[in-house]
Amino acid sequence: MWKYDTRKIKEKLFLIAVAALTILAVFPLFHIVFTVFYEGIGTIMATGPTFITGTLGEGGIGPAIVGTLMLTLLSSIIGIPIALAVGIYAYEYPNSRIGKITTTLLQIMLEFPTILVGLFVMQLIVIPTGSYSVIAGALALAIIMMPYVAVYTAESMSQIPFTFREAAFGLGVNRAKSVFMIIAPIAKRGILTGLLISTAKVAGETAPLLFTAGGLYQSYPHSLTEPVGSISLLIYTLVQSPSAADHQMAWGAALVLMVIFLTVFIPIRMSLKEVKL
Repeated sequence: MWKYDTRKIKEKLFLIAVAALTILAVFPLFHIVFTVFYEGIGTIMATGPTFITGTLGEGGIGPAIVGTLMLTLLSSIIGIPIALAVGIYAYEYPNSRIGKITTTLLQIMLEFPTILVGLFVMQLIVIPTGSYSVIAGALALAIIMMPYVAVYTAESMSQIPFTFREAAFGLGVNRAKSVFMIIAPIAKRGILTGLLISTAKVAGETAPLLFTAGGLYQSYPHSLTEPVGSISLLIYTLVQSPSAADHQMAWGAALVLMVIFLTVFIPIRMSLKEVKL
């Protein structure tokens, strides 16, 4: 009886410890969400719709919102197709020389300082053209995005049992169709998670945009070859100011960025159904 009670006590203590550590782990996230909302909602409510649609001179962040959407969309158009192709290649040929080199480079790029990516694109596009631009910023973000998408694609597809491939081959399906029509759809949950994480990362990037985008907040962008702003870059600029009003605007901009991310991420993530293997 005493041994039985001891086991029960140990089990309850373990569950309590796990629950406490889980709460401790997620507490910073909830604290960030609460703080950004608490500090930012007052600024947005005080300014009204102008905060979303107006220029910086009018007390708004409209050009920064449009710039963020432009940069994220264009970087996704550039980076996602390439990253998916690289991820599929790394999955299909993991033991080849090129496959091993690709996997190693992807792992390195995941931890590569993003500010160096900005410097690289600045030397590649900004200096030769003599101007910051949407294209330069989007290219820098695409380079940052690609390893996340590629790694998640390769890892998600590698977790699918090989029996699915064997069944496809048994039915006469060729290698390409088995990958794109069978394996990829089954692994879509993990692949789309990589897409969401990479998109969220580039939407909040600041360092590479310092050298590529330049910043444009007094008017809306009209061309891909002119400077552009972003919400994260505007926040960085505002917090450098000693003005309390600028700091409050930075909190409002942070809340808008967080809302955009959560509005996109949560519904898509919840709509994905897990495939039972």
